[in-house]
Amino acid sequence: MTASMTSKPARNVARTAALAVGAIGSAAIAAAYLYSSRRREGAEHKGTAPARPPSGEPPQTD
Repeated sequence: MTASMTSKPARNVARTAALAVGAIGSAAIAAAYLYSSRRREGAEHKGTAPARPPSGEPPQTD
């Protein structure tokens, strides 16, 4: 066996691993972006006034 025959599979494995790491990293970044944008929307939505009862009666409090 020659040296080129033994190093070729190692290079292929390294290339496959690099592609897998890139795909996983991209998915993680996308998930983090979606998570942060939903949190931001939720924080903006909490600042609105609470809904009144449909009958127009004042809310019952203790």
